[in-house]
Amino acid sequence: MPKKSKRKKKRKKKKTKRHSQQKFSFTDMNADQLLNNSSSSSSTDRRLRILAKHLQSTSSSAMESNTVVSASPTSAAGSSVFAHIVQAPEDPILGVTVAYNKDPSPVKLNLGVGAYRTEEGKPLVLNVVRQAEQLLVNDSSRVKEYLPIVGLADFNKLSAKLILGADSPAVQDNRVTTVQCLSGTGSLRVGAEFLARHYHERTIYIPVPTWGNHPKVFTLAGLAVKSYRYYDPTTRGLNFQGLLEDLQSAPSGAIVLLHACAHNPTGVDPTPQQWEQIRQLMRSKALLPFFDSAYQGFASGSLDADAQSVRMFVADGGECLVAQSYAKNMGLYGERVGALSIVCRAADVASRVESQLKLVIRPMYSNPPIHGASIVATILKDRNMFHEWTLELKAMADRIISMRQQLFDALRARGTPGDWSHIIKQIGMFTFTGLNSEQVTFMRKEYHIYMTSDGRISMAGLSSRTVPHLTDAIHAAVTKVA
Repeated sequence: MPKKSKRKKKRKKKKTKRHSQQKFSFTDMNADQLLNNSSSSSSTDRRLRILAKHLQSTSSSAMESNTVVSASPTSAAGSSVFAHIVQAPEDPILGVTVAYNKDPSPVKLNLGVGAYRTEEGKPLVLNVVRQAEQLLVNDSSRVKEYLPIVGLADFNKLSAKLILGADSPAVQDNRVTTVQCLSGTGSLRVGAEFLARHYHERTIYIPVPTWGNHPKVFTLAGLAVKSYRYYDPTTRGLNFQGLLEDLQSAPSGAIVLLHACAHNPTGVDPTPQQWEQIRQLMRSKALLPFFDSAYQGFASGSLDADAQSVRMFVADGGECLVAQSYAKNMGLYGERVGALSIVCRAADVASRVESQLKLVIRPMYSNPPIHGASIVATILKDRNMFHEWTLELKAMADRIISMRQQLFDALRARGTPGDWSHIIKQIGMFTFTGLNSEQVTFMRKEYHIYMTSDGRISMAGLSSRTVPHLTDAIHAAVTKVA
C-alpha cells in the first residue's frame, strides 16, 4: 500500500478517535465549553447551543435552590424510603384462604371465601358461560377497543331489567341510569363516591353485622359510617324491632345500606311483610336506600323472588341505588363484572346523574373491561341461553339448600347441644353458625376447618362427603370449648 494512503488512513482514525472522545466527554462539559465548541452554523451545532443554554439555566437554578440533583430516593445506597412501612394484617376473609393453603393436612376444609364448589369440591364454570365465551371467540368481528366510560351498553340495559324487572316503569320511562363497574365492590365504591360529591347527606347506615368490606368502601369514599341493629345472636334471627328503632332515629335523608337478599354474613332476610314495613318507614323519613345485590337468583333459585325487595322500593316511584354483582350467580368471580343502577324521579335527572358518574369513573379506572360484560350480555339477550342459565343457577341454589338440610340433620343425629334450626332457616351462600372465635380457632387447630372468626361458613364449600367431618368438629367445639 502507498505511504500516502497509509497516512490518510491514520489521519482518519485519529479524527474518528477525537470525535469519539468528544462524544464521551460531552456530559462532562459545562455550558460555556459547549457554547465555545459550537461555532459552526450546522443544524447539529445549533441544537447543541440550545441544549447548552438549557443546561446552564438548569444548573444555575439548582445551585440557587441548594438542590442536590445527584441524589435519588431509588438509589441503591442507604435505607429504603419505605422502611417505615409496617406489615398489614391479612384480609379477614381472603386471609382464611391464605392460612388454608399453608396447611398440609389432607383433610383440611375451606369454608371461608364465598365461592361455589361442586359436590366434588371443585370450582365450577357454568356450561352456559362456556357457550357464551365460545360464541365470542368465534365472532371475528369482535375487537379489543376501549369501552365507553360507562361500559357496554347492552350489558347496562340488560342488568337494569334483570334487577328491576323488564316491565318496571322506571326502566320504561328511562328514569334509570346504569353503569358497568368492577363487580359488587366497584359498584358500591362508585355509588359511594357519587353520593359523597352530590348528595346532601354524607352518612350511611349499615347493618350489624355486615360484609367486612362495606365500612372500608364507604369510609374511603368519603361517607361517615353508622350502624343499625340487624342480627339477634340470641334467636340467631332478625332483630326487627331494633332495626326499626334505629332507622327511625336516623336523621332525615340519611343513606341506608340494605342487602337485597341472602344477607352476608348472617343469611337472615326480612320477610316480605317486614320489607314493606321497612319501605314505609324509610319513605316517611326520606331515607335513601342503597341496595347491595350480590346474590340475585343464588339465594332462593329464583331471579324474580330475590329481587322483590328492590322492586318494592322502586314501585312507589321513589329513588334508590342498586349495586349488582355477577360473581356468584354466573360464577364470574375473576372477571369482576358488576353494575350500578341509580333510579331517579325523571329521565332528565337520570341523564345528568350519568354525566356525573362518568366524572367519578374516569379518574378511578377510566373504563371497565370488556370480556366479562360481554359474557353476561350474550347470555341475558339470548332466550335459550338465559333459560339454561336459570336452570344452572337453580341447581346451584338447590345444592346449597341441600347442604343446609344435611348439616342440620347430621347435628341433630349426633346429639350436638343447642338449637341448630337456624341453619335451615337462613338463606343463601352463608350460614352464621353462632360459633365464637375460640371455637373457630379450636376447629382450625384440631380439625383443619377454616372459616371467618365470627363463625360464618360458606355452605357452597360443603359437600355430602365433608358434612360428617364438619359435624364432628362442631360437636367437639361446642362440647369442649365454652
